Amino acid sequence: MNRTSTATTKRSSEIRRPLKSSDPLAPPATVLRFLQDHSRALAFVLIAIACIRIVATYSELSITVDEPGHFACGLEYLSKHVYRYESQHPPLTRAMEALGPYLDGARLLNADDRNREGMEVIFQSPRPERALILMRLGILPFFLLACLVVYFWSTHHFGGDVAVIATGLFTLIPPVLAHAGLGTTDMGLAASVSAAFLALILWAESPTPFRTIALGVSSALAALTKFTALGYVPASAILALACVFVIPAARTARVFIWARDRIGSFLVAVLIGAVTIWSAYWFSFGTVPAWNIRLPAPEFFDGISVALHHNVEGHQNYLMGEVSNKGWWYYFPIVLAVKTPIGFLILVAIGIVYTIRAWANVRILLPLAFALGILVPAMTSNVNIGVRHILPIYCGLSIIAAFAVTQIIRTARSAAIVSVLAILILWTALSGATHHPDYLSYFNGFAGGEPQNVLVDSDLDWGQNTKRLAGRLRELGVKEVSLHLVGPAAEAVDFEKWYGMPHVVRFNESYPNPGWNVVSVMQLSMRNEGVDLNLLRQGITKSWAYQIAPTERLGPLLLFNIPADFKQRPQ
Repeated sequence: MNRTSTATTKRSSEIRRPLKSSDPLAPPATVLRFLQDHSRALAFVLIAIACIRIVATYSELSITVDEPGHFACGLEYLSKHVYRYESQHPPLTRAMEALGPYLDGARLLNADDRNREGMEVIFQSPRPERALILMRLGILPFFLLACLVVYFWSTHHFGGDVAVIATGLFTLIPPVLAHAGLGTTDMGLAASVSAAFLALILWAESPTPFRTIALGVSSALAALTKFTALGYVPASAILALACVFVIPAARTARVFIWARDRIGSFLVAVLIGAVTIWSAYWFSFGTVPAWNIRLPAPEFFDGISVALHHNVEGHQNYLMGEVSNKGWWYYFPIVLAVKTPIGFLILVAIGIVYTIRAWANVRILLPLAFALGILVPAMTSNVNIGVRHILPIYCGLSIIAAFAVTQIIRTARSAAIVSVLAILILWTALSGATHHPDYLSYFNGFAGGEPQNVLVDSDLDWGQNTKRLAGRLRELGVKEVSLHLVGPAAEAVDFEKWYGMPHVVRFNESYPNPGWNVVSVMQLSMRNEGVDLNLLRQGITKSWAYQIAPTERLGPLLLFNIPADFKQRPQ
């Protein structure tokens, strides 16, 4: 046993020693023992509470930008056993999203555009709200899988007390709750990438036949949720292997012997993974358009080529008032800094210190290796459109933070330190709870009072507030409204029927219509300080919405009540 393991065991035994009731650390130590003894039951309760919170958002939030397109692709996959609407995202999470509505009778209407197709299928269903709920329920199993990965990984390497705390912290993070409640691919990515990494760890420890199969299948499932998994899993594995080389007990010759003994098992896992991916594409065989060669599962390889091309070409990205098609290397660190509860960030920072101090124990280093294996590749991407793209990182960070909690308790010499720790945990819990159900647009205090000055897109406004807007306009007695929103809300005629939106008239960007006008701050921010070429041709440098104070604000939506005699033209 190495020195760190010996020290950890010694500290654990000290926690379990009989404590006098007068000892100020007796209650915290008792809590750790309680967590250790009842870890499974407590984890189950924490996960169940989180599921209730997630399901409670279904009826509160409108359909978001990406949900209709994902739904249509999944419905095509299930009903026609083909995958042609769009290959840039693999089919697994899309199929799960479409499964509930499909079993409920939803069928394709054969529109040319996947987003329009998804919207039409939902709107023409007898109960659109029911269809949306069934879509989102299909993502809940991925959240459960992610929680189980955090729990069993922590239990395997750290113990039941860390496992309960890590699982609890993971279920408190607003971005996790947000994307676990939407019919998109991001929660699937978090769960499957984490599961693949855990399977890799277990296989590396003991390459039994069962673990070999688990490694192959879990890696395939990760690749079938989102193509970024093809970068995240290998990067995390490489960093995990690097951790082995830095520990004092490692010898290069011994590591190569370890690798030699596992090469055959690894190749079997690769074969199992390949067959799993092929089967997910219905054992199709054909030409990959971009490469002009025939391969099994051509949709899979076509999707990879489209995703790579998307990254090369870039995407319209926004960060702190700037718009760019190529993004910024520091985008995702800033995203983490403003989209994560501050109390949790402090615990992670402390946990990283404890992790580095225990660098001789590779098991303690693995969560940090995993987190960096997500963050570092993401920082090279030209597609910077939300914390959702690095959602798996919270699995590793939750374990690091939980490790910090237990280590602080075990090494604390005063009740004051434990009290501060309790405040950090409570702060983390309240950060999300006070924003229910607005987990998607959650920002911490670092973002200030105007978060659109830092981030927009799926971090702020993904079209999730249309239903609330309709309700607010009904309260105000509005009969007619001009809308300048994002995503599905652009199809306003549908929302007149679904959400009871007042009659919608065309929005005028150069001059406000009399009466009520509603503008998403994202529509302003993504135009680089409001500059728009169509407006410039009219001699107007900024949208009128920049020049007039809103009557009120509903999340990221600005509501303007323009009087009929309004004459001032913004310059």
